Amino acid sequence: MPTATRQEKTLTPLAHGALNHCFGCGLENRTGLRLKFFVDPHNNVVSHLRLAARFAGPPGHAHGGIIATLLDEAMSKVNRARGVLAMTRRLDVDYLRPVPLRKPLTLTAQHTGTTGRRNHIEAQLADASGEILATAKAVFVTITPDLLAKVKSRQAQQ
Repeated sequence: MPTATRQEKTLTPLAHGALNHCFGCGLENRTGLRLKFFVDPHNNVVSHLRLAARFAGPPGHAHGGIIATLLDEAMSKVNRARGVLAMTRRLDVDYLRPVPLRKPLTLTAQHTGTTGRRNHIEAQLADASGEILATAKAVFVTITPDLLAKVKSRQAQQ
């Protein structure tokens, strides 16, 4: 069994609230990304991954929509780590370099500020050498449990 690196020893697993079918992190979704997230000592969210061939866009590289999903998913977990229930309002992605399939990648995300109900988050996707392949900035709007219950009630009635 491989020995954990010094960096991995400082990461705390970010627990899922429940099993779910989320495309990004749902362990019940067999065709999804099934990402696992950790929190570092600075409260940044981290995920180590390799993308399977089924997430291809250009030959040998990830589809842009998958890259955006990775970044959005990491940023959403920053809210979870902070105990904030929020939904993506705006997502801006900069695609800097092609993202390879089947190679080690690292996602990182961090909270950069809050204004009222707006949570500002940034994320990066890097290759094994640390080169940044894509970045994102997003605004997530805090959702109260009451509002979430109203939305679920409306959906059940449809």
